[in-house]
Order: sequence, then C-alpha cells, then structure tokens
Amino acid sequence: MARVSSVDALCRRNSKLDSFLKRNTERGVYERIRAYEPCVVISEAVNKVYMHVILSDECVYLAEYPPRTVTAVLSFSQIRDIALVNDLPDFLSGKDREYSQHVRVLYSTTKPAGKRGNWSRKGKKVGLPVRSLPSRRNLQLLVPHGLEGANSTDVEEEQQEVWPPRSAGRSTSCPNPETLGLGGHPMPRRCTTAPSPPVTTLRLPLSPWPLPSSLPTSPLTPPECGAAATTKARQVSRRRHFVLDRLLKRDRARVDKGEREAGEREAELHLYSVSRTSRIYLHLQNSWNSYIIRSTLMLDPLYRTRCTTSFHSCPRKHPSPLSWERRAHLFSQLTGEMLQGGLQVERLYLLLQELRTAAQRNVALRKLFWRSSDVCVFLVRTLEDSLHSCQSSESPPTGGHTADQLLLCTLIAQTLAVMFRETEVEPARNSMLTAKRGALTGRMLLAVVCDPQLHTHSQEPSLQSELQTLLAEYLDSACSLLFELVLLGQEASRGSSLENFLTVGWLFRVLHSHPHLLPFMGYQAQQVVSVLSDPRPPVLSPARSVLLFQGCRVLLASLQHSHRLRLYLHSHYHEEFRYCVKLSSAAERLPPHYPISRPALGLIHQLLTLILPRLLPVSTLAH
Repeated sequence: MARVSSVDALCRRNSKLDSFLKRNTERGVYERIRAYEPCVVISEAVNKVYMHVILSDECVYLAEYPPRTVTAVLSFSQIRDIALVNDLPDFLSGKDREYSQHVRVLYSTTKPAGKRGNWSRKGKKVGLPVRSLPSRRNLQLLVPHGLEGANSTDVEEEQQEVWPPRSAGRSTSCPNPETLGLGGHPMPRRCTTAPSPPVTTLRLPLSPWPLPSSLPTSPLTPPECGAAATTKARQVSRRRHFVLDRLLKRDRARVDKGEREAGEREAELHLYSVSRTSRIYLHLQNSWNSYIIRSTLMLDPLYRTRCTTSFHSCPRKHPSPLSWERRAHLFSQLTGEMLQGGLQVERLYLLLQELRTAAQRNVALRKLFWRSSDVCVFLVRTLEDSLHSCQSSESPPTGGHTADQLLLCTLIAQTLAVMFRETEVEPARNSMLTAKRGALTGRMLLAVVCDPQLHTHSQEPSLQSELQTLLAEYLDSACSLLFELVLLGQEASRGSSLENFLTVGWLFRVLHSHPHLLPFMGYQAQQVVSVLSDPRPPVLSPARSVLLFQGCRVLLASLQHSHRLRLYLHSHYHEEFRYCVKLSSAAERLPPHYPISRPALGLIHQLLTLILPRLLPVSTLAH
C-alpha cells in the first residue's frame, strides 16, 4: 500500500485545474498535457506570483490560481538549460522556505522586456487553443501560508506573443513571389505602422516559367537563325534568372541571420515549488529530453513520414480523431492477435511493426500499453528467448534463422523504448515496473544487455558480415532502451519517495552479475569514440545524433553509479577518449540547428571530465 500511495502522489491531479483544462481546451491539446504543479513564478513578465505551471510535450504554460486563463510562456525549442539552484528564497518563510525547490530555466528569446503591469487582469491571452473562456469574476489569487513576500498582482503586462509566427509578407515593390522565380519563398518585410503604398505588379524582362519548345520565327529571319537565336535567348534568360534567384536567396539569408543575431538574447524563468514532494524539476527535464529527441528525429524525412498519419485515400477529408474507446478497442484487437500462440516470426514482426508505428504517432496508445502487463511480459520473454537463440554457442542456429531473430529483437527493443517516452506520469507504468520488487524491470535489464559478438565462425563470410550488421542495429536499439531505463532510475533517484527503489544504483546492481555487461558497455564506449573520430564527412544524421546523446547519457550513468564499470572504462578507453574525442570536432559534427546538439555537447563534456584526469575548460562549449 505504501508503494501504491507513493505512485498516486507522483501523479496526483488537481481536480479544479484538470476540469478547467478539460472543459476549455481541445481534446488533442488536453491529451498532450503531461504534468502541472503550483509554483511561485519569477520571470520578466511575472514577479513572485503563485501560479499553476503546466507542461505539455512542447510548451510551458502558466495559469492563475485559481485558473481563469492559460498563457503560453515558453517553448521547449527555446530552452538552453534547466538547473536546480541551492538557495533559500527570502520571500518564503518557515517550512515553505525549508522545503522550497528552486528551478532555473535558461532560454533564448527575441521579445524585448516591457514595463511592469498587471498581467493577471489582461483579457487577451496567448496559449492553449480554447473553446471558450469562462466569464471574469473578481477572484483574488490565492497565496498559501508562508508566501508573505509574494505579490499576486506585481506582474508585467504582456506586450506580444512569446514566440510570434514569422510573417509571410512580401516587399511591396514585388508582391508576387513567382515574378522573381522565388518558387513560393517570399521575401520577409519589416512591420511598419505606416500604410503600405498601392501594390503594383513589377514587370521584369525575365520569364519565371519555361519557354515553349517551339516559338514562331520572324518572317525576316531564316528558320535556322530564328531557332538558334531563340535557344541563345532562352539560355541567357535562364542564366539571368538563376543568378538573380541565387543573389536574392543569399541576401535574404544574410538579412535573416543578422536579424536573429541582433534580436536573440537569453532570459530566465524561475520556479519555486513549496512542496516537499515536488517533481517539477524532473517533469521539466523529462519533457525537455523528450522534445529534443523527438524534434531532432523529425528532421529525418523517413522518420517524419513514419510518424505522420497520412490519409492518401481521402486527401480532402479531415477525419475526426479517434475516441479513447475506439483506440482501446483497436489496441486490444492488435495485441490480442499478437498474444495468441503459434505465430510465425514474420507475422509477429509485422504486428510489432504496426504497434510501434501507431505508438510513435499517438501517446494514448503508449498509455494503453502500460494498462495491462500481458504485452510487456510477452515482449520481454520473446526478447530473452530470441537473443539466447542467436548467441547460443552449444547449438548455433542457421544464418537465416539468426537474421530473423536479430530483426525481431531489434524491433522489440525499439517498441519498448517508444513505450517509455512521455509516459513517466502514467500511474500504471510505475505500478507495473515496481511490482514484485521490480521483477519485470530486472528481467528487461538482463534481457537487453547481450554479447556484442556473434558465434558465427562456421558461417560464410558474406552471411557473417550481414549478421554483424544486424547485430550492430540491435545494439543501437538496446542502447536507446537502456537510456530510457536510466531516465527511469534518475527520476527515482532524485525523488523524495523512499518506497521508489528503481534508482540508477539499483539498475546497475541488477546488471552487476551479467556475464556480458563489460563488453556491452565497452561497445557503447567504442561507438562514441568512433562517431566522434570518424574521418568521413563530419555532419551526423539526426538519428546518429540522438544515438550519440543516448550513448553518452548511458556511459555517464555507468561511470557515476558503478565502480566496476568505472574501473573498466578508465583502464580500457582512457587513451581513446584522450586522443580521439575533442569537443571542437564534436561541435563540427553536431549541426547547430539540431535541437539535441547543445545538450549532447554538454554530455560529452561531462563524460570527458570523468574519464580524463583533468577538467576541461567549459568555455569550449560556448561555440
């Protein structure tokens, strides 16, 4: 009962706020809300106000206490760092000051700081799309006992949206983007208060469209000369068009870059929780991790296509989203067919592929996955049996059988990793993973770690190479699943509940006796070294960048929580990290427009700090 109560406390809901959000927001937006908690808020717009901090999978929102409106104040794409500050706020007193948790969020913004005003009395809010806001009532903000210095009305007036959409306006001298052959990429314009002059179409001697294949020739010109002149004129026109197009694009990129560099600055959001069991820091970290992983992977066209629901059969129709009951019915049908006995590997693979793709598109299916332990237990058992069959040295299977089993194991690890994402506040997940002193979690840990070498000496060289490639794909998927389990342990380690024993230390104690733990972690370390020291083109793909981030997090946790792994990595990979891994080269391989690049560089710095004897300069991360 103690464990159940701690789980309920972790996911406790505020009935008044929950009812307000459910009543006034669209269902799709409401389902994406992951957590909320009351905090004292200090920012450029708010000064020591007790408010609800609401987290979705993309934004941070603020709502009054009690709730009347909801305002989007921060996008996860703007966040640069989230940190706990060890201090005692002066505006709190008594137990509230002693139990307070100060979270500082550093983010970038282009919004200029405005004057102090009364934010809570403004009628227009920017944030969650709402159906209808309730009528205003003279409700005084409730400030709990102990917040003597917190002012409920000392707030700054909203000047504009926190991250306004970029205007798609064009220059008045050239209103039509096709006139200059811009192909639907209009030139930006600055917003002015003066009225725009009348729009007139600019006539240029350049044709943005391809000329017809045959043009009428002049009666005074021979047909051959007319054709040659037409071809030459077409080539000159095309060259002028391309040159002008390239110059315009280069100038527009230079202007946009200058505007971003001139207008972007760093700002801070401070959240003070007065609850002894506050989890706002954990929720922020988990939400940010999920966002940077998802948004980086979405830069990959293949992954974006897989995760985006398409309706090619009826492109002009927009079907309404499925109800929870309909989703539960379809999920039950899919998993019911999967759990029936006697399935061939090919059929099971197709069903799992369908489940993984559906879960990537919809978080509701991930929540349904944890409502019953049957599917999770089945996947863990299948992973155990399949890996044992692949790596059995007593009676090695045929090459084709091993390839099928490796493909199945890779898909199982990917499916389990997807189910962990954005479900940390799901009570059923915590109940399942902590049941029977973490028996299922321990089995999952022991099943995912394997020997990075296959017993394929009797196979043909070409088949052996193929099996090694499939094994490498599984090891990458295993790293992603182990990353999710490490996040689970870090959440328990930083929490205040004594009953939640699934800490990072517990995870590595379970793995301590695994016969393949050292070579498995050695393989992950070697992968980090090889990715950062590869002489091939330096830019990493979105998927490889995410995998690098996950591998660094797993290695960092092993160095911090396992004495055995720390000694092993120091003795076997110290020289590789010293001479092959450089922060400067890592920065070149991680494109700055990847959301995960900056956090990944921070993890690489921490990793080098633990493996190498001397502390690296933090200034290296400035670039």
